[in-house]
Amino acid sequence: MIKKAWEAIATLVGTIIGAGILGIPYVVAKAGFWTGMANILFLGFVVLIMYLYLGEVVLRTKGNHQLTGYAERYLGKWGKSLMAFSMIFGIYGAMIAYILGEGQAFSAIFGGNPWIYSIAFFIVASFIVYRGLKLVAKAELWMLFGIIGVAILVAVFSAKFINPVNFTAFNVLKFFVPYGVILFAFIGAAAIPEMEQYLVRNEKLLKKCILIGISIPIVVYLVFAVAIVGVTGAGTTEIATIGLGNVVGEHMVLLGNIFAIVTMATSFLALGLALKQMYNYDYNINKHLSWVLTVSVPLLIALTGFATFIKAIGIAGVVAGGIEGALIVFMVWQAKKLGNRKPEYKMKMNFLISVLLILLFVFGAIYYINTMF
Repeated sequence: MIKKAWEAIATLVGTIIGAGILGIPYVVAKAGFWTGMANILFLGFVVLIMYLYLGEVVLRTKGNHQLTGYAERYLGKWGKSLMAFSMIFGIYGAMIAYILGEGQAFSAIFGGNPWIYSIAFFIVASFIVYRGLKLVAKAELWMLFGIIGVAILVAVFSAKFINPVNFTAFNVLKFFVPYGVILFAFIGAAAIPEMEQYLVRNEKLLKKCILIGISIPIVVYLVFAVAIVGVTGAGTTEIATIGLGNVVGEHMVLLGNIFAIVTMATSFLALGLALKQMYNYDYNINKHLSWVLTVSVPLLIALTGFATFIKAIGIAGVVAGGIEGALIVFMVWQAKKLGNRKPEYKMKMNFLISVLLILLFVFGAIYYINTMF
């Protein structure tokens, strides 16, 4: 494939793989190893279908847009508002999780009260978001290679500590236990319009790029879950690298938690900058108030003590990912009728499958949130 195709693939993989990977082993262990692994494969396939749908929407539409723009074109103002809400909710949920997670990771390395580290991280990160350093956006893509590399190192270092007993559990009744966290870890629809821009005059490659771009995170998540759960089993911690370090040794405490710190920090900064800019550019809120709205909400919720790392990304996943997924189904139906461009590929649409996908997102979210309270 051409260089631009690999850049498009890297954009999708880099958008999907982030700090969400740190929570996957915990929910896999809670559900039972094989239940969790089936969840990764199932949701990976569902997300693949959704992103192929979105790819067709993009190819049927002239001009460059982002998710809110496509939602407005094909669903109207309500679609745009709902898509914007899902993006804001998802970003806030992630930022809450990263404030809490940073404290735990720093505490695992240096000891002490995690809250002190969380507040210190928040102050530094909020200042960088205020300054609006563009370097953060570039760092997120480079982090992709670091995340995949560390996942491989974790698997290698953990191999001799794996206990096969940890691979025996399966409980179909716990299938939805990992649902929110894994769905959160696959969120990356915003990359699809960007991929199409990379592939100008080569749009026929978009379908193949989406297939490869989803397959890579599925494999990485499976390998990471096998490595962590195989070692720590039922003792897997919410931030997987913390518990792994306690078993494997000091070198893994340092490597794993530095990995966690950097992954969560770059994700926090990239999401914070994106949200601040959305408030500023799309809603005409001045840059100072935009910054206050961006950083104050996740801090206040984190300070209530209500949220945990897993709870925050899980709820963010089912709400943001669920709304986004349902809207994409509605959008592709409308795009097939109202699109103003002939697409390079077409997805076969089945009414029953579309309804089942929407029900999965809606009732999956209701069930998951209900189990949290």
